[in-house]
Amino acid sequence: MWLCQMARLLFCFPEHWYEDVALECAGFLTGIGLETTVMVRSIPLRGFDQQMAGLVTDYMEAYGTKFSWRSVPKSVDKLSSGVLQVTWTDEQTGKDQRDTFDSVLWAVGECRAPETKTLGLEKVGVKLNKESGKILVAADESTSVPNIYAFGDIGEGRPELTPTAIKAGKLLARRLAGQTNELMNYDNVATTVFTPLEYGCVGLSEEEAESRHGKDSIEVYHAFYKPLEFTVAERDASQCYIKVVCKRGGDQRILGLHFTGPNAGEVTQGFAMGFQCGATLTHLKETVGIHPTCAEELTKVNVSKRSGLDATVTGC
Repeated sequence: MWLCQMARLLFCFPEHWYEDVALECAGFLTGIGLETTVMVRSIPLRGFDQQMAGLVTDYMEAYGTKFSWRSVPKSVDKLSSGVLQVTWTDEQTGKDQRDTFDSVLWAVGECRAPETKTLGLEKVGVKLNKESGKILVAADESTSVPNIYAFGDIGEGRPELTPTAIKAGKLLARRLAGQTNELMNYDNVATTVFTPLEYGCVGLSEEEAESRHGKDSIEVYHAFYKPLEFTVAERDASQCYIKVVCKRGGDQRILGLHFTGPNAGEVTQGFAMGFQCGATLTHLKETVGIHPTCAEELTKVNVSKRSGLDATVTGC
């Protein structure tokens, strides 16, 4: 009922917080006809591939979601009429701006503040990040004290994802039982942002791959494609895009896979298993696609960014 009473909404999020949640919620609220604005301090979807993040926000803007870029909220005041007046600083001009909204939502996610203060961990020598309160952990989930381990959200720098914590916990138990030496691979954790145009990815972003391996040591293959679902509905598919980041040379081991389009989560989940097996571009090209699906487009990608050729998929 409260949704029906709102005409204009504003999403704000503090730096480094839940930008994906803000975009997901803004997307479905726009979809049910509410005028929705997202206030972005710096860049969208920090930590994700920025080219892919740009495609997501471009699609949302094309379908009605408004974005206020490089904006830092200063105050929210309730006027006598009941609406909320928001004041923010436009960092591009340095000037303050004002507008009114029926509701303002702060996308702070679940606010998973670690409950470490009352545990007395520092008394036994367990080191914490003093700012976040999270426990400093090594690759094997060990802490600064022998025989004390921490895994999941409580570990500094670990993804706050339930399946990741479950997997890390199982591997730790097996190592402690002497059944394996396998460590949790946090690079190969697949994830999806469930915005109106879904974005799924696994592995490294293009920026991360360049940082780790050098720009000349990676090859990026890409394609713009049109899903069958978009063809029937005559929807704009200009943001439906595939990117495969590979180690240059040899069979070209795949470092990262990125996909925007319908059912991106389902597509990414299937290809994520290949990362555990050291999938290469050769493996991808040798895979026979299922027609007509969006996933098959990944098996056909063959145009590199370096070539400068048109990456638009034509025909079947």
